[in-house]
Amino acid sequence: MLNFAAYKPIFSLLRGTAFLLAASGLHGLLLPLRGQLEGFSTASLGLMGTAWAGGFVAGCIFAPRIVRRAGHVRAFGAFAASAAIIALLTGLMIDPFIWIVLRACTGFVMAGAFMVIESWLNERASNENRGTVFGLYMMVTYASIMVGQMMVAASDVGSASLFMVTGILFCLSLLPTAVSTAAHPTPLQDVSLDIRGLYANSPVAWAACLLIGVANGAWGTLGAVYGARIGISTAEIALMMSLVVIAGAALQMPVGRLSDRTDRRYVLAAAALACAVVGVVIFFAAPRSGAFVIALTAAYGAFAYTLYSLAVAHANDHAKPEEFAKVSGGLLLLYGFGTMIGPVIGSVLMDSMRPESLFLATALAHFLLVGYTMLRIRRRAPVPLDEREAFKTMPSERGVTPEAARLDPRTPQEETAS
Repeated sequence: MLNFAAYKPIFSLLRGTAFLLAASGLHGLLLPLRGQLEGFSTASLGLMGTAWAGGFVAGCIFAPRIVRRAGHVRAFGAFAASAAIIALLTGLMIDPFIWIVLRACTGFVMAGAFMVIESWLNERASNENRGTVFGLYMMVTYASIMVGQMMVAASDVGSASLFMVTGILFCLSLLPTAVSTAAHPTPLQDVSLDIRGLYANSPVAWAACLLIGVANGAWGTLGAVYGARIGISTAEIALMMSLVVIAGAALQMPVGRLSDRTDRRYVLAAAALACAVVGVVIFFAAPRSGAFVIALTAAYGAFAYTLYSLAVAHANDHAKPEEFAKVSGGLLLLYGFGTMIGPVIGSVLMDSMRPESLFLATALAHFLLVGYTMLRIRRRAPVPLDEREAFKTMPSERGVTPEAARLDPRTPQEETAS
């Protein structure tokens, strides 16, 4: 039974996380819908996603230095306040170039804010309750993103009110940490990307995280634009974007358990093939019914949002336990580079063909992943079942930084304390 008194400091942090992710989910869906309403080009809407991903990767690398200099509380306050200011500025200045620049800034400050939260949760967790804390963090992540996105359905996208609500939510996120009396966590560790080392550890995971980033970046940035251009309602778009992520979260554990019993690469290739097939079906069927579109995209998300966790689990089958955080953090940065590429490819295809061409971009990435994975299966034997760590689900990649790897129960306690 959960001891609520023991988890009180964690609940306070999770409240801040909930507001932060709700604001991020709301703002991330609001901008493409409002941009579409204002007549922004598909290329400019795609570049907003690229800018956000670039800012997020930069934040993962450089934000630890800011936190070490200012301390966790002041740094988090600066990140959250900056996010609120940016959200309000996007409501005041309706211009595609300005929004692209501001999205890069949002990505940077969100990475910094997430790193502070995750390191603080890690500090409050022990080996005995780390799994519970990690599970609570995942629940809050998915639920908050969905709540934020569904707020779009409750208001007029063409008004300034949702920008104001976003700013309010960002400000609310800093209150729990601002009044906390808990001891500050140890300083954040620098994040580095060892491309050669990651590839040597697992070529499949290396390629998979990059290609999954391409597909998820294209969908995450332009999915709402696709919905608007085929004529479904704002409420249906919000539900569609939320269910894609929720369906992926729901399928992670059964797919992961299946991968524990066989070569994970077969499961990874099968899930990627399912994504590609659904994408091709959507492209050729060109559905216009809101219910049919939501059903098909939820099926797409159910497989697409299991792939990253499978890739990380496969990489860690080949890594030493003490290397888990380093490998997971590096793969997340590779994923981030992929999300910078995906929106550009998706926007080019949507501009040159039709809205469903977004799924050609995702299908291309998934077919490449299937081909490369099957090639590698012939060249490298699988890790014996008794030498693997059990599969663990992971939070949404858009709301997690390399610090989350240190919170994961698979990371040895000695590493988290170093």
